Amino acid sequence: MPLDITYQPVNVLIDHHDSEGKLISADAQLTAVIVRLDGQAHDPKHKGRWHLEARFGQCHVSDAPLFATPEEADAWMKHRPAADDTPPLEGAAWNAFRR
Repeated sequence: MPLDITYQPVNVLIDHHDSEGKLISADAQLTAVIVRLDGQAHDPKHKGRWHLEARFGQCHVSDAPLFATPEEADAWMKHRPAADDTPPLEGAAWNAFRR
């Protein structure tokens, strides 16, 4: 069954200024926060692209690409494998959380 992906516009404070962002939900569960790269600190070739700023569940990966559009992020999320039992926190942080 296909995921029902929705976007909610939101301002995100990045590098001391508001950036355009979107909360992404899959089947009414918050899955990710994407933010448009537009700050002075960003590489000019990346400006305007979307970065996966926060990720949860099956989107909790460290190697997500930059996206040209929110719809491209949508397509990427829909093709992620189902979440496995790997904890979203690793090492000492995960051990402290489990206590």
